[in-house]
Amino acid sequence: MLDVPNLRISDAAALLGVSDDTVRRWIEQGRLAEVQLASGRKGVDGRELAEFAQRLAEAPEPGVTVAASARNRMRGIVTRVVKDGVMAQVELQAGPFRVVSLMSRDSADELGLEIGSVAVASIKSTHVVVEIPEA
Repeated sequence: MLDVPNLRISDAAALLGVSDDTVRRWIEQGRLAEVQLASGRKGVDGRELAEFAQRLAEAPEPGVTVAASARNRMRGIVTRVVKDGVMAQVELQAGPFRVVSLMSRDSADELGLEIGSVAVASIKSTHVVVEIPEA
């Protein structure tokens, strides 16, 4: 099982689709709590960031599409994991987008997916595959 990471401010900003300065401002305003990373840098707790991402997200208007990709990969933070005997439902917040994946419980367990984990949703057709990015 993977530990839920504390994330650097730049990583948190990338996951939320905002600038590093915006994350720092949210910390100064008390909207996000600051943690001290092992490197001595400032960062944020992965679980808290997941909760914050859910509160922050708004569904964007789809707009006009002029071209489409057959495959999309979105890096995000796990905001919810529901497991039963055989299956698991994993929700990611990737910037303003909420992505839900249904997978076997074994897959979710092997990936160590839990609230606050950083993951990548690979989307093709009606299937969503969740991957763990390199650090």
